[in-house]
Amino acid sequence: MKLKKYLYILLSLLYLDLIFNLFAYDTYLRSSLFNIILFDMINAGIITLITSLFSAKVNKILTYVISGLLWFWYGLHYIFYTFLLTPFSIALFRQSDQPLQFGGEIIRAIVSNLHILLLFFIPILLLIIFKEKIKFDKVNFKDILIYLGIIIVSIGLFIGNIFIQDKSTGSIYNLYYETNNVSLNIERLGVMSATYLDIKRIIFGFNEKIKAVNYEEDNDNDDLFEYDYNLSELDFNTGNSIIDNYMKNESGSKKNKYTGMFKDKNLIFIVAESFSELGVSEKYTPTLYKLIHEGFYFENFYTSNNLSTIGGEFQALTGLYADNSILSDWRNGVRFFPYGLGTMFKQNGYNTYAFHDHSGYFQDRYVYLKTQGFDNFKACYMGLENLINCEQWPQSDVEMMEATVGDYIDSDKPFMTYYMTVSGHMHYDFSGNSIAAKNRNLVKDSGYSEEASAYIATQIELDKAVEVLLNKLEENNKLDDTVIVLLADHYPYDLPLNVINELSSYERDQLIEANSNNLIIYNNKMKSIDVSKVGMSIDVLPTVLNLFGIDYDSRLIMGKDILSTNEGIAIFKDKSWVTDKGVYYASTGRFVSSTEAIPDGYVDNINNIVNNRVAISRMIVSNDYYRKLFNK
Repeated sequence: MKLKKYLYILLSLLYLDLIFNLFAYDTYLRSSLFNIILFDMINAGIITLITSLFSAKVNKILTYVISGLLWFWYGLHYIFYTFLLTPFSIALFRQSDQPLQFGGEIIRAIVSNLHILLLFFIPILLLIIFKEKIKFDKVNFKDILIYLGIIIVSIGLFIGNIFIQDKSTGSIYNLYYETNNVSLNIERLGVMSATYLDIKRIIFGFNEKIKAVNYEEDNDNDDLFEYDYNLSELDFNTGNSIIDNYMKNESGSKKNKYTGMFKDKNLIFIVAESFSELGVSEKYTPTLYKLIHEGFYFENFYTSNNLSTIGGEFQALTGLYADNSILSDWRNGVRFFPYGLGTMFKQNGYNTYAFHDHSGYFQDRYVYLKTQGFDNFKACYMGLENLINCEQWPQSDVEMMEATVGDYIDSDKPFMTYYMTVSGHMHYDFSGNSIAAKNRNLVKDSGYSEEASAYIATQIELDKAVEVLLNKLEENNKLDDTVIVLLADHYPYDLPLNVINELSSYERDQLIEANSNNLIIYNNKMKSIDVSKVGMSIDVLPTVLNLFGIDYDSRLIMGKDILSTNEGIAIFKDKSWVTDKGVYYASTGRFVSSTEAIPDGYVDNINNIVNNRVAISRMIVSNDYYRKLFNK
């Protein structure tokens, strides 16, 4: 029996998983290591068997090919995670144009991580060196039975391990049978086990388990009235029992003293590329600083990074949690969104406009913005190419504002205008980033590193753009009747954590605190209002709808009005979360309380709420649930 080859393959798989987790996650739990060992035993048995059934020459070729594919697969996962800080999944092949559009950035990521890729290559190197010690001969029937026995025993141990462990959130049982958590799958189960789950769920489908939850509300307020819930008369009988039952049992969110505060005012809604509180200061970005502190001031707001710009834009425009498997359906315009930002305002008598200073074709933005109700869209190569410099990279937000305000400022009805900016885009240096180079002199004395200074320089461009916007609104007597909403698509994840902390006033981690951000909701005539409640990107749409007094059913949006009595929850890519009561780290199952009194079962309950909202967001899009519910 050729045990040397089995041991080589097993040790190679274990080595690849070890290197991946150490460098991608910088952590390794004992339980995770045990899970990975058991699954790698299965894979090693299967690969050994496959590479032992043929002639020595064919077996040798197969061994090299499979070893090369493993190197590619682990390297792909690592580079993707390094480039976008998002776990890779099979579904992302449908989003392949996103990274390919930024080929230079991918090359930079590969070059800067070449040492890691070389570490992944070591098993192949050892195979080349010690090839004479590994037998590639065709095995006999007896050896085949032994290999099958190893595989069967390994499978038995693996399945047994699933069921003898606890079944709490984040457990191996939970990850296999109850929830779809790609990030945690890779971290806790290993790359190959996560790949198996990914393929299995794509082929056979997977319905996550929706669990009963208790919703807490903040009743410690001085409101004089009991407000009604933002609900409508709907018959949840689409035939999809999982979503229907969830909606029937969901309470929704209440109206509040801010309901209708901005009724009939104009709205300018900006999703700003890589905007972060890290780049906001009175010195460098005074306009953004003013709007943050003189409007609603959100002290605990997060912009969770989910597949770069498209994920952040999806969350801001739909109020649903972004998932890699559904973004293609959204991009392609094949799903119905009755609560699309533009649609809701158009139904309430507004003219709707949308602008973007990069290519309108990229990521099919010109398609999916139509599903959000925007009839008037301009972008580079779709009407802006003769008005701004579309050939530089990144393009100028200032130029976009100057070129587009005239399109809607004299609207015969209230206007709802959407901007997706691009000036804040990576990479942050003064040689390859046109916007950073443009504003370099303004940060020459910052005292920061080049990356940090270049990032601030890009945010200066956004600040100037918002200043242009405010000035033009004031010149046309529209400022008092216009509300500005601005949030990030994601934080500047291209900045290394040490650079993030160079700009930060406190020590941040990569998972949660790097996502801490500002949210602007501002009107020139309002008084500043402090909001301490936790919120995130998916909460912005329902918050805006309530402020404008627009009727909607709050059960159908997974985000919740930040100004309502619902408990605030910010959700992150591996289903870690933050509430007013503390922080939960999904990879370790650790909860850090920020208050003394935590109700019994609190963490389990929030975990269930988080899993439910992420799962239902995915199901709504994948099943085109809104279309069925509204008979469209």
